[in-house]
Amino acid sequence: MPSDEHSLTGRTSPSRRHYRRVKTPQGVRVYWHCEGFEDTSPVRDLSVGDLFLETSVTHALGTTIKLEFLVQEGAVRAEAVVKYVRPGSGMGLKFTSVHREDARA
Repeated sequence: MPSDEHSLTGRTSPSRRHYRRVKTPQGVRVYWHCEGFEDTSPVRDLSVGDLFLETSVTHALGTTIKLEFLVQEGAVRAEAVVKYVRPGSGMGLKFTSVHREDARA
C-alpha cells in the first residue's frame, strides 16, 4: 500500500467489502460535519454499508462524521466512522447509523 494511504486494518482489499460499491452519478453531494468543521462534498461511490467522500480535508481514522443526504422525500441523516484516508483525495466512511427524516411531516 502506498505510504500516503491509511486504513484501520492496515490494508484494503476488494474481497473484504461486505457490500458492493457503485459509482454515483455526477452531482451527488452530501453535507457533512465533525469536530467543528462542515462542508458539502461529492460522493464518489456508495454502498449499503459505506461510501467514499471526495474532499481535500480529511480526519483521523475512527473519527465520527455526521452526514445529511437531501432527497426528494426529505432528508436522510447518517453517522459514519472514518475507515480509510487518502490525503488530498478523500475518506472512506463506514455507516454506523442511518435515519430518514420526512420533510413533509
